[in-house]
Amino acid sequence: MPDIGSLHPQIVHFVVALLYVGVIARIVSLIPPLAKRFAFAGPMAALLILIGTGAAVLAVQSGTDAHDKAEAIPGVRAAVVAHEDAGHDTRNTFLLVAALEIGALVLAYRKFNPKYLLGASALVGVIGLWFVTEAGDLGGDIVYAYAGGVGLRSGDTADVRKLLVAGLYNNLRLDRTNHDKEGAARMVEELTRVMPADTTVKFLVIESMIRDKNDGRGALAALASINAAPDNRRVVFRKATLTADAYVAAGVVDSARLTLEALKAKYPQNAQRIQQMIDRLPKTGNQR
Repeated sequence: MPDIGSLHPQIVHFVVALLYVGVIARIVSLIPPLAKRFAFAGPMAALLILIGTGAAVLAVQSGTDAHDKAEAIPGVRAAVVAHEDAGHDTRNTFLLVAALEIGALVLAYRKFNPKYLLGASALVGVIGLWFVTEAGDLGGDIVYAYAGGVGLRSGDTADVRKLLVAGLYNNLRLDRTNHDKEGAARMVEELTRVMPADTTVKFLVIESMIRDKNDGRGALAALASINAAPDNRRVVFRKATLTADAYVAAGVVDSARLTLEALKAKYPQNAQRIQQMIDRLPKTGNQR
């Protein structure tokens, strides 16, 4: 069988959707008032459960194909094993549900009442949905808590580099929240090594000069080297607000105010937001 590890994210979403809807439809088909109103629920349940079970089999196979790379990440092995176990439980439980559904179809074809098999299918299906939920939650941990899925789909080293950038940026934010200026400055330095030409990173370097090193004049010099195209609103806005912050750090609050007033005139649609920045400016240090 070909390696289908890269398709694991797509397949597992089909598993969740098909099995949840299928089991709910089976329950609806067993409640007399609802069964009469939604006569299609029974056939629909059988079809979705059978297709969803097939998807669960493929999900386990794709997860097996993908797990080596994810498991190699330090500290992630236990999470991968737990996710795999929940996936196996899901597949095995719904293989039983599928067998009950097929048995019910055979009985119905032979003109026997399959209600007991369908009831058992619904009961086991509810248990199976617990395994589906558990597997999905543990899979989410691998992706969001361990970043275990990065680079698996494309195999592109650029995707892994994006993970590094995201990790550095999020660590920068945490260091700022914890008032760790040295840590924040180190994260910015690492970002500069990874993406030296990126404008956003250049702005982060300047922001670090202001917030972490209190070097307002150095920040002003660095800002002067950044050319902001007049039609690039995001860059113009960011440069202007950082310029105002740099003036404040340098002790020339009046220049900061003039910079923000000019920005407000340029972007009247953002006047309220910019006025709030102006109102937050310190009242001292107004000498040029």
